[in-house]
Amino acid sequence: MIEKKSTTQVPIHELLARRWSGRAYDAQHPVQAAALIALLEAARWAPSCYGDEPWRFLVCDKHADAAAWQAALDCLAAGNQSWAQNAPILILASAATRLRNGSPNRWGGYDTGAAMMSLCLQATALGLMCHQMGGFDAKKSGGGFSYSSDFYPHVHDCAGLSTGQRGYPRRPGRAGVGRTSAPAPGRSFFLR
Repeated sequence: MIEKKSTTQVPIHELLARRWSGRAYDAQHPVQAAALIALLEAARWAPSCYGDEPWRFLVCDKHADAAAWQAALDCLAAGNQSWAQNAPILILASAATRLRNGSPNRWGGYDTGAAMMSLCLQATALGLMCHQMGGFDAKKSGGGFSYSSDFYPHVHDCAGLSTGQRGYPRRPGRAGVGRTSAPAPGRSFFLR
């Protein structure tokens, strides 16, 4: 795993500072079942509105079910496929559109994001790397895996061991090796 500790404006927890969304995965290194279960268990303990836990994860392991993994990869935008093809785990995270009581769930996406962050932090703690992707075909993702219309596909995620390569593999049609800049200053996120 590449050790890429972020330079922050003030000290933050080491686990947060080490979280890295790289694109260089070791295609030959499977994620062990115990580690995968730990990622999902971390997600399960995320907070959610009314405790509804609206997230659902479709987990595709390249080494356990190559056909399902390929179907998940085929849902991604071409630019994401170019590097995600090396990730041993692909996860589709979806959120319930309704609460258990049947009323609309306008917090489902937010709650699912919290679950994904928990999953990513657990991956970091285990020496793994995750990278979320918004570039995917939602209809293909939902329909291709018999998802209920009560769930909306929000994000695809890769998980696996980093190659240790600094920077990102090139994406087709893009110069350089990807984003290496820091996020916007903290003050820019606050409304006045």
